[in-house]
Amino acid sequence: MMKITKKIISFLLAVFIMAGISVTGFAADGEKALQFGSDGKFSIMHITDTHLEDYNVDDSVWLIAKACDKEKPDLVVVTGDNVLNCDDASKTKGYIDKLMSVFEQRGIPTAITFGNHDSEVGAMSREALMAYYNTYSCSVSVDDGEALSGCGTYNLPIMSSDGSKVKFNVWMFDSNDYDDEGHYGYVKADQVEWYKAKSDELTAANGGEVVHSIAFQHIIVADVYEALKKTDRKRLYSYSHMYNKDEYYMFDPDRVNHGTLTETPCSGYYNDGQFSAMVEKGDVLGIFTGHDHSNAFGVEYKGIEIGNTVSSRYNRDMFSSQYGYRMFEIDENDTSKYTTRCEHWFDMLDGDDVKELRKSGDDYGYKLALDVNFRGFFKKLGMKLGVAITTLFSGRQISYPD
Repeated sequence: MMKITKKIISFLLAVFIMAGISVTGFAADGEKALQFGSDGKFSIMHITDTHLEDYNVDDSVWLIAKACDKEKPDLVVVTGDNVLNCDDASKTKGYIDKLMSVFEQRGIPTAITFGNHDSEVGAMSREALMAYYNTYSCSVSVDDGEALSGCGTYNLPIMSSDGSKVKFNVWMFDSNDYDDEGHYGYVKADQVEWYKAKSDELTAANGGEVVHSIAFQHIIVADVYEALKKTDRKRLYSYSHMYNKDEYYMFDPDRVNHGTLTETPCSGYYNDGQFSAMVEKGDVLGIFTGHDHSNAFGVEYKGIEIGNTVSSRYNRDMFSSQYGYRMFEIDENDTSKYTTRCEHWFDMLDGDDVKELRKSGDDYGYKLALDVNFRGFFKKLGMKLGVAITTLFSGRQISYPD
């Protein structure tokens, strides 16, 4: 019943928006429509690749909760490979409960889509998973039904601070899991056509002006390789093409870059024109993904930023101390741009935070924060040395301010 109700409400909301009717206060189960604050700001937290299972769920969820308390986002987007899908559906639901309780307890609207692993194994299909996520009142996710490939391709209009019009838009795409040949998935032609039609509807309802937006999905678009610089040999901090192993790619210094590229972008093999459609429509400012756990970068290509956010899990090892989340902030006075930054676990908790946790009696949090800081110190040191050595011997900039 909850799922059906949310579908009906989503449909009515879309009708009201297309008709130009204010939807201030229009709500499902007491929820308000997504809306810019009285200060004209709207913030989005990007969480991805939590891969929750027994050994990491409590640590990861604790850190995500701390991030929410620190950032106080207006919307959280979760872009796939969320939980271990077990043969026992009740165990899968238990992992979902721990994650969603973070957002439910804080009243943060949360949008879910899926990755290649969510329904790869286990008892629950994508549709069953989405139905369970939608039992939480904080979920603003939509199951698009059988009309589109995958499950979880939808859009979320962001209303102006006075509630009079749509000022911004968030696209959520299911980039699917794998193609018929076993390559990573991609956004398919029917989803691209849906996007184009919906984009046109939003533009028409906005008096012919595009509604600026950010898109989120799990698997990066194949067009990212056109935004990087190709080299014919392996170099420090260059990475082989996902499907053409003799080609290597790295940051192009002639483009606008930010962050770090530390592994091969793992795109789909096929390309049904999603990125090209976004260039054509001119409404998408950036398209951000997960999937590639350690990449935390953005590259500008054809007026759109193609970006990646690090995994949001913590595995109690040095490597995962660099994981974290990404933040976006949009100002309704100029929605043609946004600011973004990637926050790593090893930077989220400083010495004062550790002391406060100990003082407060949060023994679990205190020990976890110590662990993150200890392992993070060595991880940061290694990363800085790698950047310095590469710059010294190659003259290349391989890390950009994020």
